[in-house]
Amino acid sequence: MRRVVVTGLGMVSPLAAGVETTWKRLLDGQSGAGTISRFDAGHLATTYACEIPRGDGSDGTFNPDDWMEPKEQRKVDEFIIYGMAAAVEAVRDAGWDDPSDDEKLRTGVMIGSGIGGLQSIAETAVLIK
Repeated sequence: MRRVVVTGLGMVSPLAAGVETTWKRLLDGQSGAGTISRFDAGHLATTYACEIPRGDGSDGTFNPDDWMEPKEQRKVDEFIIYGMAAAVEAVRDAGWDDPSDDEKLRTGVMIGSGIGGLQSIAETAVLIK
């Protein structure tokens, strides 16, 4: 059996953007659930969800402009930006600044995610009708 070493972590969650703030809020027993704010959910059976907290990037909020140029953001679903932000945080946390070719070959990545792209799926379904 080979040894696996975790050297860097990155996270974007409904509790916060960033591992440190997310972990603190999790240990404090906070919930990431709240009233849906991204769209009018009044016609739905539930008006609660676990949305990523948006803001200027302070106090655990997620600012997509910190991770990707606005022009590039228009080309991808938002969950892609979350993944990029988490990946950058993990690489920085690992101190993986200038890896050798051998280090690159010996590096693995584990990604965990919920379903993404639902907004695009819904918009495409409407267009198909």
